[in-house]
Amino acid sequence: MRIAIVGGTGKEGQGLGKGWARAGQEVIIGSRVLERALRAAEAINAAAGRRAATGMLNRDAAAAGEIAVLTVPYDAHAETLQDIREAVRGKILVDVTVPVDPEKPLRLRIPPGGSATEEAQFLLGPGTRVVTAFQNISHTHLAHGETTACDILVCGDDADARQDVIKLAGMLGLRGLDVGPARNARVVEGLTILLMEINRRYKARGAGIRITGIPNATADERK
Repeated sequence: MRIAIVGGTGKEGQGLGKGWARAGQEVIIGSRVLERALRAAEAINAAAGRRAATGMLNRDAAAAGEIAVLTVPYDAHAETLQDIREAVRGKILVDVTVPVDPEKPLRLRIPPGGSATEEAQFLLGPGTRVVTAFQNISHTHLAHGETTACDILVCGDDADARQDVIKLAGMLGLRGLDVGPARNARVVEGLTILLMEINRRYKARGAGIRITGIPNATADERK
């Protein structure tokens, strides 16, 4: 699979890129600045021990990928979505954005649309299936190939798209859980702020979420 990571030069984007590259996938790193994308791709190739990643401008990366993953700060969210709107039409867009208040990073800035995911779906229109995932796992685990018990909470208004993103999580050795429609992204995104607070208070390296009390059911059993 060709996975495009739009805005993929940051810590989360590179962490996901390294994880999927190690899992044998093809990764395309997007950036507003081509040189940054190329450098990030080379870092992923070095970590994977093979030429798994290439660097492109965001719009070109989104067009080249079979699935797109958006890992940008919330301040760049709407602008980036407008830039890649046509490139992701007909595809799944995985939105990893958390609307953090830039003035107070441990505070959630609630978007007018309810969540970053819901805003993304509105901006991109019904031709793109937007799914939220990967907000609640630290890049530290992904970048170093560490095993972790963190669950990936996956939500969006298209049930089949949610299952496809759960498979993406499985490629990283992580359990993805279908937590329903896009409106539940309001909770998923907010959990990230709680994890950041936990990390700060307990001097943790990368706190995560683990849901107890459910078996490792197949996708068909969960429907």
